[in-house]
Amino acid sequence: MGKKAVHFGSGNIGRGFVACFLHESGYEVVFADVVDKLVDSLNSTPSYNVIERGVEGTVTKTITNYRAINSKYNEAELIDEIATADVVTCSVGPNILKFIAPVIAKGIDKRSNEQKPLAVIACENMIGATDALAGHIKDPKNTPEHRLDDHHERAVYANSAIDRIVPAQDPNSGLDVTLEKFYEWVVEETPFKPSENTASNVEKPSIEGIKWVDNLLPFIERKLFTVNTSHATAAYFGYNRQKQTVDDAMRDKDIKNQVAAAVEETAKLIVDKHGIAPEEQDAYKKKIIDRISNPHLADAVERVGRAPLRKLGRKERFIGPAAELAELGHDTPALLAAAEMAFRFQNVEGDDESKELAKIMSENSPEDVVHKVCGLQKSEKLYPKVVEIVQKVQADSQD
Repeated sequence: MGKKAVHFGSGNIGRGFVACFLHESGYEVVFADVVDKLVDSLNSTPSYNVIERGVEGTVTKTITNYRAINSKYNEAELIDEIATADVVTCSVGPNILKFIAPVIAKGIDKRSNEQKPLAVIACENMIGATDALAGHIKDPKNTPEHRLDDHHERAVYANSAIDRIVPAQDPNSGLDVTLEKFYEWVVEETPFKPSENTASNVEKPSIEGIKWVDNLLPFIERKLFTVNTSHATAAYFGYNRQKQTVDDAMRDKDIKNQVAAAVEETAKLIVDKHGIAPEEQDAYKKKIIDRISNPHLADAVERVGRAPLRKLGRKERFIGPAAELAELGHDTPALLAAAEMAFRFQNVEGDDESKELAKIMSENSPEDVVHKVCGLQKSEKLYPKVVEIVQKVQADSQD
């Protein structure tokens, strides 16, 4: 019997990134989704293309050997697939993890303890996403308490960090996905090592493209505080200055300098906190700036800037590093300038969070905004500086 992976979320990341590597590693991929049209299209189309674009050229890969299940209507079928799979992955968005957990829990519960444990790897832009998913799966609502004692015999959970820019797609591209050639998929190896909390027959899944590491945090924070910080900084400044795409924004010298300054600040934290060599982080920064400047991946600033409430969060790309640096006595003018642009990203068509941000900004004091949106406490050194930014944005909106 061949290898099988169940992947939740058949959007661009799912089809273009995760499923591509699973396919190339010899897995049959079973997509699980709730979008009728997408499920039907996958089941009626025997193959699709993944187009990788880099400065050195374009590579096209053809993906086959997949099926799709509509999890709205076919839960029993999906449970059976999970019960007999080798791997479960997902790219559904952090807020959807709690909704896919119940069916995964049922699939795991149906597995025999004699099988190799199911490898569960969440591929989300979120620190500890697999841990969060595991928490939902192991919740008493989804897994009976008496089944938790030997749950580790049936499933093993590994956090991961993914890094690949997937821009908005041509509406006529069908199932094909265009993305950048560069990628990084880092997964923690420790859960697969023998211990009292792992099954004796636990085995690391064989997936080409994964970099296995013992400590994931440096990779997660390096990615979040370099790639996501730079991408969002370019998008928010670009939106403020009526740029259409991120690469267009990066052709503006002032915006490019703002982006470079922001990741220069985060680099100090990454180098000092995680012991990454300064020259290694410097090379990484330069590569990232080249990546988001790629004209072949033209990505609308509105799309990259969407969900400003999440991106202004306490552990996110601006406030997270700025707060840590402030506690260490460092100023972060570039990160604060980027956060200001994010606060100005209001009432953007098609983005509910930007509309909610506008409502919060109009109905609350600066202090309440900072607490509600950023999660900062008055005792933190960054707090008054962010309050000052919010005051400025609120004042400008009243002019």
